[in-house]
Amino acid sequence: MIVTKLRAATTALLLGMAVVAAGGILSATPAEAAVRPAVGKPLQDAIAAVKAGNCQGATANIHKAEAVGGLSAEEQKILTQTKQYAEVTFQGQCGVSSAQGAQAKFDGDYRARKYREVIADEDMLRKFGELNATNMVVIGQAYYLSGDYRSCVKYASAHSSAGGSMLELASRCAYETHDQGLMLEAATNLVEAQGTPKNWSQVLSLAEGAKQLTDPQTRDLYRLSYMTGAMVKADEYMTLAQLLLAAQLPSEARAVVEKGMQQKILVDARAQRLYALTKQQQAADLANLSRRAAEAQRSPKGDDLLKLAEDYTGMGKFADAINAVQAAIAKGSMDADNAQTRLAVALYFNKQKPQALAALAKANKTPNGEMVAHLWSIYMRQH
Repeated sequence: MIVTKLRAATTALLLGMAVVAAGGILSATPAEAAVRPAVGKPLQDAIAAVKAGNCQGATANIHKAEAVGGLSAEEQKILTQTKQYAEVTFQGQCGVSSAQGAQAKFDGDYRARKYREVIADEDMLRKFGELNATNMVVIGQAYYLSGDYRSCVKYASAHSSAGGSMLELASRCAYETHDQGLMLEAATNLVEAQGTPKNWSQVLSLAEGAKQLTDPQTRDLYRLSYMTGAMVKADEYMTLAQLLLAAQLPSEARAVVEKGMQQKILVDARAQRLYALTKQQQAADLANLSRRAAEAQRSPKGDDLLKLAEDYTGMGKFADAINAVQAAIAKGSMDADNAQTRLAVALYFNKQKPQALAALAKANKTPNGEMVAHLWSIYMRQH
């Protein structure tokens, strides 16, 4: 379309030139007198050369018109439009001197699958003020289509301001590298920008592949899947409930099973048996709660208090959970990252989000602990 517009504008202007072939005499009207034959004639020849597909001929005639010197405003205007017409028509292959020409070359290189040229065109686009978000995405795609996946991740991540599609591209390119760390990093950036169930499912699946996850970390990843809507399968609900029961957290396990039933995800006899077991274990847990709390307070270390705090959170007793975690931290716990995460979760559900985020920032003693805390912080900021 830009070629058509430039052709029409340039042709209309050049038709106003009264160039007489024999004497080169211009008529006396102001509009016609504004363009001298020495300028108008080579520009007409340039237009003809463009139509004939003669790039070199068009360029030579444009240079001939430029060489006249002392161009009037009207002459300069027509010269510029003729240049743009030639550059757009030839897609910048005979030189670029305008934003339109730069864009045409860039588009032409991409259509021709010259992906290395597309990448190299970035400096040209920047020079002419055409390096916009759309073109950045195309450059990122050129890295991907050329098979340079690591550079694609690097470029797309560095230009994430161009929009969510860049982060999606970074995630796709990272997947092609088969580098777990790079894949997780890209997926985390994507879910931070777009917290959809699909994106949460992707990042949590990658996080589950981390080596040496602790049991509390595994539970947290399943919890995040459950809370973000990424958990949609009956087996996933069953697994989370069973993990919670194994950790002696029956109140939370019961809530998970009940939600699965309400959503018609857990519908079979196996789910009914699991539900009955959660109720049975919850009743026993509540009956022994006071004794467990007293024993945890007497323990020289904070591990029992930390377990109690996790149970309190599952019961909805968030203030009690906060107190228990703080007491555990004061005594000392073997898993400092889990302690800060348990404190953060209790604070968050107790409607103390700033304090919860501050606690998560302290969960940085191990790579996995820091990863899980960061995913929790993303969730808390989004909700």
